[in-house]
Amino acid sequence: MGSIEEKRSQGATPPTADFENGHTQLGTVHDVHNLTLLGYKPELRRNRSMFTLLFQSLAIAAVPYGFGGPLISAIYGGGQLPMFLGWVIVLILSECIALSLSELASRYPTSAGPYYWSFQLASPKYRTVLSFITGWTWLIGNWTITLSVNFGFASMLAATVALFEPDFAVEAWQLLLIFYAVCLLTFLLVAFGNKMLPMVDTICAIFTAISIVVTCIYVSVKADVGRHLPSYTLGNYDTSLSGWGGFSFWIGILPSAYTFSAIGMISSMAEECGDPTVKLPNAISLCVPVGGIAGLFFIIPLCATLPDLTEILGAPVGQALPYIFGRVTGSPGGGLALTLLVLIITIFCSISITVAASRCTWAFARDNAIPLARLWSKIDERHGTPIWALALTTLIEMLLGLINLGSSSAFLAFVSVGVISLAVSYGIPIAISLLHYRKEVNSAKWTMGRYLGLGVNLLALAWIAFEVVLFSMPTALPVTEVSMNYAIVVFFGFMALSAVWYGVYARKVYRGPPESDGLTVES
Repeated sequence: MGSIEEKRSQGATPPTADFENGHTQLGTVHDVHNLTLLGYKPELRRNRSMFTLLFQSLAIAAVPYGFGGPLISAIYGGGQLPMFLGWVIVLILSECIALSLSELASRYPTSAGPYYWSFQLASPKYRTVLSFITGWTWLIGNWTITLSVNFGFASMLAATVALFEPDFAVEAWQLLLIFYAVCLLTFLLVAFGNKMLPMVDTICAIFTAISIVVTCIYVSVKADVGRHLPSYTLGNYDTSLSGWGGFSFWIGILPSAYTFSAIGMISSMAEECGDPTVKLPNAISLCVPVGGIAGLFFIIPLCATLPDLTEILGAPVGQALPYIFGRVTGSPGGGLALTLLVLIITIFCSISITVAASRCTWAFARDNAIPLARLWSKIDERHGTPIWALALTTLIEMLLGLINLGSSSAFLAFVSVGVISLAVSYGIPIAISLLHYRKEVNSAKWTMGRYLGLGVNLLALAWIAFEVVLFSMPTALPVTEVSMNYAIVVFFGFMALSAVWYGVYARKVYRGPPESDGLTVES
């Protein structure tokens, strides 16, 4: 526990504190005290509520984009059945992950997230290494899932142009320039608009709800290629498209799994929310049911009006949604209108997910786990944001984007790597908690209880293991050089680099996050 005292001596009570009426500029006295117990001094402004955290998590899920961006996988996977039933199954399994993470976030509410949880839960002999592994997996997941959102915007925009110019073939450098523009726009908004970001997330939630309603009505009314019978709408299943036969259904649930793959990322916002032991787990646990119900109003109308599946497989840039919108509305203009709604939601998603990724980067640097940690862990006092960590996150994205110039299939692996990395970073602390009979989370302020928690944790780990396998597989058979999924190769490549860094230098300076007993009901 000596590390806690060290943190305290560094100034756990910031100079901006004003204890009059029990408040400081960085949260209430109670929040400051609790963060000190967790081993850190408060540096970020607590300007978020439970609702704005929930709205941020919904913005990150971005249902119309999260489901619509990789929708081509659901078409290969058989169409309507994996789209609808797969969505329901993923909701149940993703909620198991969300509930498991909520308990951990309640016991240890810091921006350090999963790697902090792993350190506190593991035995002293292995905690530092396990924390380092979890942290780098968590960091890679944050970077690559953010990359996938920004590049997804570029791809969908190119597919939108193809609505009016069917022969238009986008060049790799054009996609890269659009991607760079999104990265830079997001950087500026996140770096200098911190005070407005909770409002941005709120606007996003409202805009997404309106967009889903508009899409539901417009698609249902127009239905230019016809309306299917209810049995076909919810049960059509073509196993001949992917080459996987009866296993195609699981390929078809990839868009649903991608949508809720980042549900744990708002744990990095713990130090920007008052009373995070309750508000943060509430936000994490509510994201899946709220987003899932809203998603049904988006997915079912699509299933009811979907064009012939073999037609959709030829959609430009592999983006099925703009093509479907154009066919269902019967005009490029109608397709543009609906796709524009999704593109705006994607920009909102880019902002919200970049915020979370920058906090993750900052927290890991604060614990001296990445090169030049002292620089990346600085907070810009004027704007209240970790601008250097944000700059690093943006720079990594832009450098990885260059890979698309050489190999589009290798680059697309980063979408899968994001999901795999986040899933593994969730699974490690959940598994350690189970090995210790859940004794730590059972005494958290937000807990499922001993027996329900055990069942939920086991389901969460089973889903995580299956998810890693699914996102490592090619969408269609036979496998070619282009269709090959290099995700697992890229993932282990990243992990090998982090292992080299640990062996060469990090093992000498990284001691893990501060040791803490966490916050319990009595805290």
